[in-house]
Amino acid sequence: MQYSLFSSPSSSPSSSPLVAQTQTASTGSADVGWNDLQLWQGGAGLLILALVGTTVFHQLQLRKVRKDLRFQTFKSTEMEKKLRLALRTIAKMETNPDLVHSRDFNLDYLRMRMEEKNFNFAILNQIKAKINIQVRSALRPTQADTGTVGVASTTARALQETIEVEYDSEGRSTSKRVLFRIQIRLVRFPAQKTSETIQQLVECMEAYLSPDAEEEFWYPTIQGHLATLQWDQKAKPTPLLVLEQSAEGSNVTIRSQRGINKGRGASQSASVKAT
Repeated sequence: MQYSLFSSPSSSPSSSPLVAQTQTASTGSADVGWNDLQLWQGGAGLLILALVGTTVFHQLQLRKVRKDLRFQTFKSTEMEKKLRLALRTIAKMETNPDLVHSRDFNLDYLRMRMEEKNFNFAILNQIKAKINIQVRSALRPTQADTGTVGVASTTARALQETIEVEYDSEGRSTSKRVLFRIQIRLVRFPAQKTSETIQQLVECMEAYLSPDAEEEFWYPTIQGHLATLQWDQKAKPTPLLVLEQSAEGSNVTIRSQRGINKGRGASQSASVKAT
């Protein structure tokens, strides 16, 4: 057997496909490893970006919360300063001698003006209208007062209403101002009609505020119970007339016409215990 000069005796045509297959397999495994490395790098990059974005978002939210907290702290501090200033102002007003005696002056002025028929008529009409509107709506039975199965409830209900008696101020400003206030404290009993209670309240106000009452002694009663009607000594500067229904009938308000100064038209009232 003769061999060519440039041919190798160890090489044969059958060995070439094996070498090609080996090279192809090694190249494929290298490509798979490179793809896995790229996937890992991409995932790590996305994770880092997500962490950075989350950190930035939380920093912005934390900065916003801190800003809101500083604003709320500043707001509460300012409110506390305003509250302290208001308390100091109220304390100064309470100890002001001019304001302390202003209630007595207002009562004297009110007694003097109530002697005028036109003024007295206008004030009483306003009181009647406001009692008829405010107190009537408060005396209406609620859902708790209706009882069950159509049977009316027998429980009493405490009521407290404040009425402002206003007057038109003269001058540049035409706004209404409060002349005095009336506070009504009573217990609403379902046995009596609302219209009767309203009528009794109106009669009490008419008898007390009338400067020319005929009765020397007057005992106000509301729903069969005695009541007290007097000016509140602590209310200032606006006078407050309190009509309070007695729970046991132990207090009786006596309105006396003796010793009234006609120049001032003062209506005096005193409370005594009933025996």
